[in-house]
Amino acid sequence: MPEIPDLEAYATYLNKRLPGLTVVEAEAPIAWIVRAGREEFLQRMKGQTFKPVYRHAKLLLFPFESGDFLVVHAMLAGRFQYVEPKHRRRSKTAWILHLDNGMDLRYFDDRLMGRTFLVREEEFAEHVPRWTEMGPDVMSPDLDEDGFVAVMMKGRGMIKNIITKERMVAGIGNAYSDEVLWEAGLHPFRKRTDIPEEDLRKLFHAIRDTMAWATPIVTELTEEKGLPVRMYRDHLRVHKKGDEDCPRCGHRITSIKSGGSETNFCRGCQE
Repeated sequence: MPEIPDLEAYATYLNKRLPGLTVVEAEAPIAWIVRAGREEFLQRMKGQTFKPVYRHAKLLLFPFESGDFLVVHAMLAGRFQYVEPKHRRRSKTAWILHLDNGMDLRYFDDRLMGRTFLVREEEFAEHVPRWTEMGPDVMSPDLDEDGFVAVMMKGRGMIKNIITKERMVAGIGNAYSDEVLWEAGLHPFRKRTDIPEEDLRKLFHAIRDTMAWATPIVTELTEEKGLPVRMYRDHLRVHKKGDEDCPRCGHRITSIKSGGSETNFCRGCQE
């Protein structure tokens, strides 16, 4: 699943290429992925001119000069391509925008779980699911340390579940929750009610520090290797590193799989 560093890397990559370009024609081979419907999507997208792309939570937003937005929630397997039209189409390509520079912007989804919404800004609350239910974007400059602690204090249950629940704070997924909890020295299955305020403040800074460390790495990889089919994860310290040595204390990293997801942590230095 694309998370904050991945989506920020997408935005950086696409913003070197898309702003100012105009959609000559659109296609929607898997039309139901686009919640506006095929005909509306094809008609409204023709002639749209891109403004800079940006991320909010786990959504990638494509604003246009007309005031319309494409809002993409990629879920687990949604990916983008910026390619020449002759490039072979993937079988699960959901939509294609033919651009006036001769390139295509494509979205494909091998699991067909993602969704794309074509909306005006005032329609986000009505048409983008859970938009009004989301907590603050965890990287928002409007969310300071005190505000983060106040949100966390409302949570009940294990700390990993809380920081990945978008109703609390939005943007953190499974992979980077492992990373920020390792950075903060917190055990992922520790109950929030057992964590003192000073450690919640430490967690806030661990989130910011982890994203500030990872985003440039993923951005450079994306520019060098292109928009990924599989997320760039080799740089991570603990996620998917079960049975390897902890880079901080040398203890063996534990891997626990449950419900299709994997949690990785160090029993030696995460309490």
